[in-house]
Amino acid sequence: MAEAEGLLSVDYEVFGRVQGVFFRKYTQGEAKRLGLVGWVQNTSHGTVQGQMQGPADRVRELQEWLQKVGSPQSRISRAEFTNEKKIVALEHMDFQILK
Repeated sequence: MAEAEGLLSVDYEVFGRVQGVFFRKYTQGEAKRLGLVGWVQNTSHGTVQGQMQGPADRVRELQEWLQKVGSPQSRISRAEFTNEKKIVALEHMDFQILK
């Protein structure tokens, strides 16, 4: 599963109109399509945050999606990515929506 670049873990937070527009469901679907694991949840201050892990090129694809695409009804103002690090093994079994 690991490509030449290896596995990455990245935390993210997406700002804009991202709650009440199925953003978490679409994020989960896109992550699973890309073969990534991690989680996504709403925050109390109106953003969506989470963590993604997987092959570096696939992580980059989801980062791009979180910045520019999102769910059909969402309006993304910006996405921030933090705590990027190389990992030797995935720390999650799948990609979950947390409450």
